[in-house]
Amino acid sequence: MSLQDNFTQSIITGYNSSNAITLGAGILNGSPIKEAQVKIPLKTLNRHGLIAGATGTGKTVTMQIIAESICSAGIPVLLMDLKGDLSGISKTGALNAKIEERHNLIGIPYAAKGTTSELMSISGGSGIKLRATVSEFGPVLFSKILELNETQSGLVAMLFKYADDKGLLLLDLKDFKALIKFASEDGKSDLQKEYGNISTASLGTILRKVVELESQGAEQFFGEKSFEVNDLLRTNENGEGIASIIRLTDIQDKPKLFSTFMLSLLAEIYSTFPEVGDIEKPKLCVFIDEAHLIFNEASKALLDQIESIIKLIRSKGVGVFFITQNPYDVPESVLAQLGLKVQHALRAFTEKDRKAIKKTAENYPISEFYKTDELLTSLGIGQALISALNEKGIPTPLAAVHLKAPSSRIGVISQDELNEIVSKSKLLDKYNQVVDRESAYEIFNKRLEEKANKSEEDVETETPKTSKSKPEKSIIEKATENTMVRQVGRTIFKELTRGLLGALGVGGKKKKGWF
Repeated sequence: MSLQDNFTQSIITGYNSSNAITLGAGILNGSPIKEAQVKIPLKTLNRHGLIAGATGTGKTVTMQIIAESICSAGIPVLLMDLKGDLSGISKTGALNAKIEERHNLIGIPYAAKGTTSELMSISGGSGIKLRATVSEFGPVLFSKILELNETQSGLVAMLFKYADDKGLLLLDLKDFKALIKFASEDGKSDLQKEYGNISTASLGTILRKVVELESQGAEQFFGEKSFEVNDLLRTNENGEGIASIIRLTDIQDKPKLFSTFMLSLLAEIYSTFPEVGDIEKPKLCVFIDEAHLIFNEASKALLDQIESIIKLIRSKGVGVFFITQNPYDVPESVLAQLGLKVQHALRAFTEKDRKAIKKTAENYPISEFYKTDELLTSLGIGQALISALNEKGIPTPLAAVHLKAPSSRIGVISQDELNEIVSKSKLLDKYNQVVDRESAYEIFNKRLEEKANKSEEDVETETPKTSKSKPEKSIIEKATENTMVRQVGRTIFKELTRGLLGALGVGGKKKKGWF
């Protein structure tokens, strides 16, 4: 049997599956072999994955190919779009000479097709608004977002308990700031009698942390109406999965907001979705672009939580895929949990680069057909090394793959096209209405106004009406003038906090919605 026959048989045996997505054809000696089709079983997509490679090698397009193929198989996907170039998945692609040549080489017919999509936003951008309330986060998760120490976290837990006991809704950040102000001034003595000592300095630190989070645009994320994660599981009239694209182009420089969102979303998916075990195809696949923003400078405790959620969320029928430049942007403890690995080319400009390439090559199965470390530097655009799991969970042979082209458009869509998609969304009326119920902020302000009016009446009855007392300022006006908050305005942090992703123990009062 010839080398090509051996290679073809190896790919057919390793990647053969009737219920699978096709990514392309295996490469031998630099040329794709049409008979060596590389297919990824749907059953293994909840074992998570990684798409890595140097800038410009085609990671985003590969993510688009996999995502649209998954949707065509009836599985919804959630895409984190930090660069703005994933919205093209919503529009039909166009055949050109390069695409025709590529598909002739790999023996796969090209079919231009767009994917039914929802465009979403966690900030002020166009799209369905994704929100969550402070109360629904609970004290544990909220403290992790603010990076508080044990003492400060205890105070946050006490504030949440007080709000629950008194029926105070904590819907947005101004509600929580009003509660902090109340605890440090008018309500401090009463709170201390019932809940224990309160450190004014710790409350000041918590307030500064809230202001920092607010400066990254989090006030647009916290509030109502809370997003329900089951709305991510929708299919279109043809039974194909809908691609929910969260447009994050305006928060690339706001890592804490991005981390807050990812942490809350995965925690809510885990707590909401029922256990399903190993099923024929996952219920949802989540793609996280620029994954290093989550993992940078994460503590060991946080990495342990990330590892736990990646292990456990699989049983909920959810696959999570990380997209980043270097595999080692993802911690080894998480990397070890990923069943699908798609590695685009790496660049070897320095000694450090060459060492990293040799280390990366060691993560893949030994192949009689490739020198993996050499191949990693010679892959072309639209080519990648792939290692997956077969339907029995056994690692497949290493395959260099000439990938097919996306059926949808590559690149961004116009503002008019974006507006058209948003205007036709069935979720628009549900989530884009502004809701501002009476909550802690309004209640505390009302108390201050009543107190100020009573003081005026007392003064008028006791002294001649020569001059009217100036009403006491509102809680927010006081907070603005407070020295502590003014210092925050002058000391913008040079390095925003490490990414957050885990936290299964979410406390606080549970309400219908995201959390």
